[in-house]
Amino acid sequence: MISSPERTLLREAQQLSGSDDDYDQLLDLVGNASVVLLGEASHGTHEFYRERARITRRLIEERGFQGVAVEADWPDAYRVNRYVHGAPEDGDAEEALRGFRRFPTWMWRNAEVLDFVGWLRAHNDGRSPEDAAGFFGLDLYSLYSSVNEVIGYLERVDPAAADRARERYACFEHFGGEQAYGRAATLGIGESCRQGVVTQLTELQRLGNAYLRRDGIAAEDEQFYAEQNARLVASAEEYYRSMFGAPASSWNLRDRHMADTLDRLSHYLGRHGEPPRLVVWEHNSHIGDARMTEMSRRSELNVGQLARQRWPDGVALVGFTTYSGTVTAASAWDAPAERKRVRPALPESFEALFHEVGVPRFVLDLNSGDAAQALAEPRLERAIGVIYRPETERQSHYFLAQIAGQFDAVVHIDETRAVEPLERTSGWEVGEPPETYPSAL
Repeated sequence: MISSPERTLLREAQQLSGSDDDYDQLLDLVGNASVVLLGEASHGTHEFYRERARITRRLIEERGFQGVAVEADWPDAYRVNRYVHGAPEDGDAEEALRGFRRFPTWMWRNAEVLDFVGWLRAHNDGRSPEDAAGFFGLDLYSLYSSVNEVIGYLERVDPAAADRARERYACFEHFGGEQAYGRAATLGIGESCRQGVVTQLTELQRLGNAYLRRDGIAAEDEQFYAEQNARLVASAEEYYRSMFGAPASSWNLRDRHMADTLDRLSHYLGRHGEPPRLVVWEHNSHIGDARMTEMSRRSELNVGQLARQRWPDGVALVGFTTYSGTVTAASAWDAPAERKRVRPALPESFEALFHEVGVPRFVLDLNSGDAAQALAEPRLERAIGVIYRPETERQSHYFLAQIAGQFDAVVHIDETRAVEPLERTSGWEVGEPPETYPSAL
């Protein structure tokens, strides 16, 4: 017999059928929001990417949104941005996505993103640069790539400044990678590169106006791109040092950087006119308000919380959940992509409650009606990142949340399948055999 919360959710669930009007009510909920943040409960689910793309296309076509900012590194995403604006360096969408070389490549080198980038290029064809929609990265992992981009920009506009930048950034050459630098700096082994990267950012900002006066308005994008790379180097340097300290410190630094990048991007795109409207694609753990989850007890904040604080009346947060299926994930960091089975959600979770509603795909508006009240009590919520460890499901992939405050709306797709990487490994092709699970579960 269906329980009271389930009856309420069944009454208020807006069923998704795949038709063009699926998200009419969600777009009404968005209203005049300047920023719409679309989440995902994993980094490897086909339906999450597909539905975010469907919503984003409508926001761009019908509501005038000016692009999407994603949980990806700035230089890699900016290569895609150049492609969708008609730049000739890459011949097609697949080539434009080749900048995503770092683990986990499947997050952005997958079939759904490939289709979306192709659509965005076609959408922009024939439009003025002001009317074209962009593709931007918010993350900070690309320390060495961003160093190279800053130096490359300065070599074109100011060779002497490029030499100074090369000298300052040479500090990083003594280490075997970003994490090796962070570990060494934390332990006091070798010099910190902090002063050099801050000096470089300050100089680039100071000389920027001179470069623009000399090269004209067409150079604005290149200067903004270079400055953001220099900011990323400064943030990444601090992030990798903080990785070996308190976990909340590195998490907060990363999410503040992403929120700050979104803020600067918004100001830059709106510098000659109306404030832009942007879509954000990130994991639920980044875009759901951290104050409504157990993250707050660990003194952790996130992009969703900061967005609500910075744009009190201009943000919509949309979470995505699933009950079971398959997912593309790794078993350890830097390990190959695998197609893994997602266990049915734990009985005390929101996902299990949504499963009991009996509707395969639906949207719930959490700002009006009785759904918010039916979901007021904290429950477990599942989060699968780039690593999925079903053998430690409860400890590794669940946290307590009040979902009605965490999001403005939630999209639930009961059974989902793994997103298709552009480079399929043998482990992904074969998938995970059922007998790998303990027989008692």
